[in-house]
Amino acid sequence: MPIYLPESTQTSTESLTPRQIVAELDKYVIGQAAAKRAVAIALRNRLRRQKLPVELAEEVAPKNILMIGPTGVGKTEIARRLARLAQSPFIKVEASKYTEVGYVGRDVESMVRDLVELGVDMVRAERLEEVRGKASHNAEERLLDILLPPPRPIAPDEDVAGARDHQAQTRERFREQLRAGRLDSRVVEIDVREKAFPSFEIIAGSSVEEVDINLKDMLPGLFQGKTRKRKLKVPEALEFLTQEEEQKLIDMESVSKTAVERVEQSGIIFIDEIDKIAGREGAHGPEVSREGVQRDILPIVEGTTVNTKHGMVRTDHILFIAAGAFHVSKPSDLIPELQGRFPIRVELEALGKEEFVRILTEPRSALVKQYTALMETEGITLVFTEDAIRRVADFATMVNERTENIGARRLHTVMEKLLDEISFEGPDLVEKRVQIDDAYVQKMLAEIVKNEDLSRYIL
Repeated sequence: MPIYLPESTQTSTESLTPRQIVAELDKYVIGQAAAKRAVAIALRNRLRRQKLPVELAEEVAPKNILMIGPTGVGKTEIARRLARLAQSPFIKVEASKYTEVGYVGRDVESMVRDLVELGVDMVRAERLEEVRGKASHNAEERLLDILLPPPRPIAPDEDVAGARDHQAQTRERFREQLRAGRLDSRVVEIDVREKAFPSFEIIAGSSVEEVDINLKDMLPGLFQGKTRKRKLKVPEALEFLTQEEEQKLIDMESVSKTAVERVEQSGIIFIDEIDKIAGREGAHGPEVSREGVQRDILPIVEGTTVNTKHGMVRTDHILFIAAGAFHVSKPSDLIPELQGRFPIRVELEALGKEEFVRILTEPRSALVKQYTALMETEGITLVFTEDAIRRVADFATMVNERTENIGARRLHTVMEKLLDEISFEGPDLVEKRVQIDDAYVQKMLAEIVKNEDLSRYIL
C-alpha cells in the first residue's frame, strides 16, 4: 500500500530520481557527494519498496547507513534535509544519552516513542489544514448565534416565508460586518471549559518510560471540567471557537493510526555519536555498559515491536542513519551484530578553505545571506566583497588547524566575532551601508587569530 508523503518541493517526492535528490541536498549541504549518494539511494529504494507486492515488500529491509566523519562536516544536516524532502517523521538522538542504561540515561525504546509523537503531530497538522475551512465556517455560525438576538416567534397571521427571509438577511448583514472587521471592537461572552483536574500520567511497565496511561482517557466522564463564562473581543472569540471546532472535526484515533503507519513505513531515526558507545574488546569499567547500550539498540535496529500510547509500532522498516567521528574508536569496535545492521558505510571528508567559501555563499540559508537579512531588519545594508569571504574562510581554516577541528561550525564563531561591532552598534549607525572587505576582516580578526591562546577561548 503506498504511503502518503505530502509534496514539499516543486517535484513530487515519488518522482525524484537519486540524481534529483542529490541536487536538492546540494542546495543546503556543500560537498560530501558519497554521503548524499548513499542517502539518495536509500530514499529511492524506500519508494521502490512501496510499489512491490505486499508479501515481497515485507521482506525488503531498509539498508541502514553509517556515516563516518569529523564534527561539523554535514552528517546531521544531510539526514535532516533528507527527511524534510521526503516529509518523513524524523528524529535525531544521541547514543550517549543511553549510556549506563538501567542506571542513568534513557530507555532506548524512547527514541521510537518520540518518533511516533512527531508523526502524530505531522498528521494532525495535515488534518487541521483539511478541516480549517469547515471549522472556520462552523465557528462563524456559532459567533453569529451569539451576536444576534434569538429569533422572535412568528405570529400565526404573519407570512412565515417573509419572516424567515428577513431573519436570513439580518444574519447575512452581520456576517458581512464580521468579515469586514466592523464588529472587532465588540465584546461577546462565550462558554470556556476549564480543566477540572491537573493532567498527569501514571507510569506503568518494566521501565520508567515504558507506557504512560492518561487518567483522563481511562475515566472520561470523571474529569470533564466545568464551563465558565468568559468575555472576549470578537476576533479572539472567533479564534477560540475555530480551535474548538477544529478539535471536534479531527478524529484523533484515525490520526494515531495513520501516524503509526507512516512511522513504520517512512520513519527515519538518526543516531548521532554512535562512536561514543563503541567499546574496545577486553575493556573494563564503563566500557562494559557501552556494549550493553549497543545490545539494547540492536533489537530496535534489527526490527522489534515497541509499545507506545498510540499503539504497537514495528521498527522493521524504519531507516536508521548512524553517525560518529570515530577519532578514538573504529566502526569495527561496535559489536558484530550491530555492524551488520549498518551495511552501507560512507566516509565524510573534512572541510577546507574552498568548501568554507562555498558554505558562506552558496546554500539557500548561507551564513552571509542570514547575516545580511538580519541587518536589513535594522535598515542596514551589509555588502560582503569576495576578498572578505575568502579571508573569513582562511581564518576559519587556520583556527581549525591550530586548535580543534570543528568543521563548518567554526564559521559561526568567526562570523559572530567579525560582525560583533556592527550587531551592537547597528540601531545607532548613521551610515546604513556597511562594506565588509578584506581590510575590515583583517582588523576585526587578525589579533585574535594571531594570539593562539586567545583564539582557543574566543574562536
